[in-house]
Amino acid sequence: MSNLPGKLIIVLHAHLPFVRHPENERHLEERWLFEAITETYIPLLKMMERLSNDGVPFRLTMSLTPTLLAMFEDELLRVRYLRFLDEHLELASREIDRTYREARDFHHLAHMYKTRFEECRGVFADQYDTFLARGFRRFYDEGSLEIITCAATHMFLPLAQPTPSAIRRQIAVGCAYHERVLGRRPQGIWLPECGYFPGLEMKLLDEGIRYFFVDTHAIEHGDPMPVYGVHAPVYCENGVAAFGRDKESSKSVWSAEEGYPGDPSYRDFYRDIGFDLPLDYVSEFIHDGKVRIHTGFKYHAITGKTAQKRVYNAHRAWEMTVEHAGNFCFNRCKQVEHLADVMDRPPVIVAPYDAELFGHWWFEGPLFLENVIRKCAENSEFVQLATAPDCLEEFPVNQVVAPIFSSWGDKGFSNFWLSSANEWIYPHLLELAGRMDELEARFQHHENGFVRRALRQAKRELMLLQASDWAFIMQTGTVVDYAVSRTKAHIANFNHIYEGLVTGTLAEEFLADCEWKNNIFPDDIL
Repeated sequence: MSNLPGKLIIVLHAHLPFVRHPENERHLEERWLFEAITETYIPLLKMMERLSNDGVPFRLTMSLTPTLLAMFEDELLRVRYLRFLDEHLELASREIDRTYREARDFHHLAHMYKTRFEECRGVFADQYDTFLARGFRRFYDEGSLEIITCAATHMFLPLAQPTPSAIRRQIAVGCAYHERVLGRRPQGIWLPECGYFPGLEMKLLDEGIRYFFVDTHAIEHGDPMPVYGVHAPVYCENGVAAFGRDKESSKSVWSAEEGYPGDPSYRDFYRDIGFDLPLDYVSEFIHDGKVRIHTGFKYHAITGKTAQKRVYNAHRAWEMTVEHAGNFCFNRCKQVEHLADVMDRPPVIVAPYDAELFGHWWFEGPLFLENVIRKCAENSEFVQLATAPDCLEEFPVNQVVAPIFSSWGDKGFSNFWLSSANEWIYPHLLELAGRMDELEARFQHHENGFVRRALRQAKRELMLLQASDWAFIMQTGTVVDYAVSRTKAHIANFNHIYEGLVTGTLAEEFLADCEWKNNIFPDDIL
């Protein structure tokens, strides 16, 4: 029986696919990044700053995927984000005027949004000089934030087993780019979609990775059966550690029916003035003046599936985050108390979430998380925030278990990324990976500068094609046309470069255009 406090590892998986379109002055899908910066990444940074300023100790883990870091660093996207903020500040001013005249119930909320956009501009432009990764690196360097990497473009690794070179490249480039932007090699990795297959740990060890996270069943059904389930890390045979997701702590936040984000005190995500107000009023602030989209100005609380919704009350929502954080921490304390009766070490509770849940989908999510951290600090004799390296350092001896093939997708395996909606992409993925091996074998040591440029761009096109996001979008049926067009464009670009290299007919103009559009990752890490 353990009398030591339990360990709570909160993992935020921060990821977006690489979306950058210099050929278009305004591209709708670039807003994914701008909205996530405004609603998730800056609020999380501000949360960490408040905790630090108040002297509240915290230990968090975030994966900042290489595609996300690349967009943070990209000059074009940084300039366009400032434009996004300035346009939203203009809309906020108009909303303050309109609501004063026409909708007084919303007037204070219009002021709230103006303040938020002003704060975002201050953090982004003034505090971090538009380089947002510097903010996260600050807490990484201070030791409060453990930042882990991911496969370079978030490739779903289990379905790439027939092409091991593609897996090696994804992991190697992901680790190298992490080190380039954040100053040191990563200790851990977030496997895209939590996708694991037996033997993957060997490729992780090759890049110096010490640990990774998997879904619950990967550990619980491992061989042999783990003595402590997912509540203690296990070692693979080669010494790389695996940490399994705790279902109970996940359910209270993830579940659409039972989770905290569905409480009627919280802000409704779907009601937005981009859809509610006349087109001529919002036309300057939506896509092409006619495609209605979310503007971020949302004035209603969650009030069931009805058009008649209550006005959002920000103070009431904050009070509810305190209540829910208290409930979350109380349940973790009880969980640790129960587990400690049958364990000879502190129970480890791994609670991983998509970072974008906090702030983007769940407006109050960063406040909830901050209150959880503060309550953990107040109750550290029962539960302490920790990171995976903390746990491995304190208890370096752990059971050796072989995890099973798994993901955190629906039904836990690969069916979400290999279905009737997206299966057509995989023959291309496998064929092009083989062609990349062929090009590397033939041209890897070629001294011609143009040939080496082409080889690097072929890698970029292939890795962008391999992103799991395109298959995910095709399966969910959201922006399918965009996912299909991106997939086909990368296939076409790669094949054109391949054929041009093999035949010696590749035009410099075509290569330069690809480099201009798809510029992910610098030359020296490819």
